[in-house]
Amino acid sequence: MAGTINKVILIGNLGDDVKMHYFDDQNCVGRFPIATSESYTSKQTGEKVTNTDWHNIVVRNGLAKVCEKYLSKGDKVYVEGKLKNRQWEQDGVKRYSTEVQVTEMTMLTTKKNSESNNYPPQQNIAKPSEPKSIAPEENDDLPF
Repeated sequence: MAGTINKVILIGNLGDDVKMHYFDDQNCVGRFPIATSESYTSKQTGEKVTNTDWHNIVVRNGLAKVCEKYLSKGDKVYVEGKLKNRQWEQDGVKRYSTEVQVTEMTMLTTKKNSESNNYPPQQNIAKPSEPKSIAPEENDDLPF
């Protein structure tokens, strides 16, 4: 294989609200952590063990504004992007960070949508277990 690929797919929960940084009228960056967890039962103790990994997420411009508006701590999201390593020096100490630069995002559960339900109420929707009753019309010429 001649090429390389740098792709990350995560489904996890936000560990904090989106922190925005605006540069000018058109450019902004949003940052937030996502937690992913895996659980298993220990063969030695029989106890359930959960391991959680934290990922630094970076979104830009339009996607960042959507995240700021609709996402909050605890929400579940699906993100796709690529890994980006950063390095800087602070007070004479080299610092390193690995981030996921997100290009696609899907909100799976959001608290803000359920709290501020701006959608019009759904009316005349029958539950699957309840059959709809339709009154026959008097001038019905249909053979069935």
